[in-house]
Amino acid sequence: MSDQSREQDAGSTGPNGAGDTRPVPPGDTSTVSDAEQALQDALPEGTNVDTLVGRLVIEQGLATEDEVSEANDRVKTLREQQQSHLSLAQALVENNYVTKRQIARLRQIIEAERSGQKIPGYKILGKLGAGAMATVYKANQISLDRAVAIKILPPKFAANPQFIERFYAEGRAAAQLNHPNIVQAFDVGRSGELYYFVMEYVDGRTVYDDIVKHRRFSEAEALDTIIQIAEALDHAHAKGLIHRDVKPKNVMITPEGVAKLADMGLARAITDKEAAEAEAGKAFGTPYYISPEQIRGEKDIGPPADIYSLGATLYHMVTGSVPFDGKNPSAVMHKHLKAELVPPDHVNPKLGAGISEVIEMMMAKDPRKRYRSCADLLLDLREVRSGGSPTIAHKDVLPSDTLATLAAAEAQAATSMEIPQDRSVGGNQLIRPWLFFLLCAVAAVSITFNIIQAVS
Repeated sequence: MSDQSREQDAGSTGPNGAGDTRPVPPGDTSTVSDAEQALQDALPEGTNVDTLVGRLVIEQGLATEDEVSEANDRVKTLREQQQSHLSLAQALVENNYVTKRQIARLRQIIEAERSGQKIPGYKILGKLGAGAMATVYKANQISLDRAVAIKILPPKFAANPQFIERFYAEGRAAAQLNHPNIVQAFDVGRSGELYYFVMEYVDGRTVYDDIVKHRRFSEAEALDTIIQIAEALDHAHAKGLIHRDVKPKNVMITPEGVAKLADMGLARAITDKEAAEAEAGKAFGTPYYISPEQIRGEKDIGPPADIYSLGATLYHMVTGSVPFDGKNPSAVMHKHLKAELVPPDHVNPKLGAGISEVIEMMMAKDPRKRYRSCADLLLDLREVRSGGSPTIAHKDVLPSDTLATLAAAEAQAATSMEIPQDRSVGGNQLIRPWLFFLLCAVAAVSITFNIIQAVS
């Protein structure tokens, strides 16, 4: 899990990725004052802002103890001389020890500490992001001195047994998987009123972040990423789990280009009939990437559902557009069920025919017409990545037995249409017209039938 809320700073980054380190002109403290007010609002009543700011900037590596001490001395001197009401934060910024952005981000750290202070063995470092179902913090696991991500169930859900069980189920599902392209689970538990899930911290960005920034991936970059996620899904499926929420926001990419599948919140065991019965008729997934069978709330949801969502993700990566759009989620899901998919190479003409064929097969509305498994999918993905044509999805390649059947039919038709001699009159005469046309019709029907059988 990564810092998805991180700003894309134009300059260099400070310690711990804290932000822009460019100098701020002396006296320009309006933004700092706003940040300090926000800090004060986040603090328990009676807490001294200067004391807290001094501690946090040292702990975060933004300034040294000597620099904080020097800034403190300046603040005290100016106050004693009644020349200024300069705060410690303002003094640190004016001395170019920290930046305005770094001061503003201290509020996230304070909020994180207040939310995660009861989790033993971990030191909260900052807030990574928040969604409807959980808030995620970056933390240090003290015993192993490593960075981790901690997902915390919001208090409003902590009293609901159903949400608690789903939260634990995510942890249990993730714990079953051990693959370099899956975000690793470390621990799940409860501390006081807090339910938490500890996982691997991924220092990177999401595929969605890159789509927003660059609009499209190149074909090669997209295939490199999707191949890794297909390998992750192949591992999960082999362990009996389906993800059910594959999408760009759940695919992380490290600075080294390693792709990792995240968020097992909707994962379910393929053989869990009890859960399937309980969820029958309900659509679990994200509308832009959900499979038709998930929309219908079918009980038998298997690997093809994840393959469909991965195909929709790949479609978005290489075209810059979601496969189906609409004015609301219901309209989008209706198109997944009924609308014809615009081939990706029609949206982005720079794409090769091979990758377009693969995506179309991944997103076939009938699960039986998709790839049977991620292992099959990987064969075609790797073939296309190496510059070849997909063996399974390529529409122009017909099985050898079908080709033999067609050849035999053509030979039979040619033999049937030879012009025979009419020995009864002792000379060469043409075959009767009605018989000739009949033979042509039979040959045409035979060839057409064989082609239809091969394509279907």
